Amino acid sequence: MLSRLRERFAGRRPAPPGNDATLPGDLLVKVRRIEISTKKLVEQGVAGSYHSVFRGRGMEFSEVRPYQPGDDVRSIDWNRTARMGVPYVKQFVEERDLTVFLAVDVSGSLRFGSRAILKRELAAEIAALLAFAALRNQDRIGAALLSDRMELFLPPQRRRNQVLRIVHEILRRPAAGGTDLERSLGAALANLHQRSVLFLVSDFVGAIPEKAIQRAASRHDLVLFEIVDPRDLELPEAGPVVLEDAETGRVALFDGGRRAAEESARARAERRRLRDLAAGLGVDRLELRTDRPYLPELVGFFDRRKRRMAR
Repeated sequence: MLSRLRERFAGRRPAPPGNDATLPGDLLVKVRRIEISTKKLVEQGVAGSYHSVFRGRGMEFSEVRPYQPGDDVRSIDWNRTARMGVPYVKQFVEERDLTVFLAVDVSGSLRFGSRAILKRELAAEIAALLAFAALRNQDRIGAALLSDRMELFLPPQRRRNQVLRIVHEILRRPAAGGTDLERSLGAALANLHQRSVLFLVSDFVGAIPEKAIQRAASRHDLVLFEIVDPRDLELPEAGPVVLEDAETGRVALFDGGRRAAEESARARAERRRLRDLAAGLGVDRLELRTDRPYLPELVGFFDRRKRRMAR
C-alpha cells in the first residue's frame, strides 16, 4: 500500500493515460534530452567502465609473436619456441559478441515521483545510458517493457535507432495498470534465446518475482536496478489525506499519523527481501533514487564489479 498510495499527497498527480499520444512535441523533446545527456556521459568514460566489467563469451586466438620482456610466461607457445629456438607467445583477443537486454518496468507505480524526476523518466535515462554504452562497444541491445504482462519485446540489434525506440517506448506508453513481474518477466525470458547481460529495471512494487529472477540468474548475467523514490520508503506522519492507487486508480482515505510507521516498516522489509534474494543468487543489485544523482552510484557499481572480477 505504501508503495502505491502516494500520488495525490506528493502533489505530482500524473496525467491521465494516453496524454503522451497528444503531446508528441513534448515527448520528442524528452527523448532528445535523454539522448544528448546520456551520450555525453558515455563519451566521458561510462563506455570504458561498461566494457571492463561486462565480458563476452571468452577469448579467441589472434596470433603468435616473439616473446617480449614482461609477457606472461603462461602464454608461451612451446611448439613454436622449440622449432624456432627463441621464445614465442600466443596472443588472444576478447571475443565480446555480447548481447545486452533491458527488461524495464512500465507499470502504473512508475508514474510517480516526489522529487525532480519521475521514476519512469529515471528508468528511461538509465536504459539509454546502458544502451548507448553497449552500442559504443559494438554490442547488441534489446528490450522488453513489463507491467502485468509483457507490453513490448524488441529483439537485440546493433542500431542507434534501437536505443531511441527503447527510450521513446518507455516514455510514450502510458504507465498504467498493475505489476506482475513474475508473469511479464517470464514471458520476456521465454523470448530471449541468447545468453545476455540482463538488466531488470523496476521499482519492485508488489510481489517480488522470485521464481522469474531465479530463472533469469540461472542463464543470464543478471543485474537488478531498483528505482526508489523517498516516498516509497516513508510516508509523512500526517493526515488523514486522500491518496490514489497509482496502478488501479482507486482512492482511499489514509491516516498517516497512525499508519505511516507501519507502512514504512513493510516497505523496508520488501527491500530487504529483494536484497537477500539477490545476495543468495550472487546477483548484482543497485539502488537508484529519484532524489540524488545516479551517475556516482553507477560508476561505483562498475568499479566494485571490476575489482571483484579481478580477484
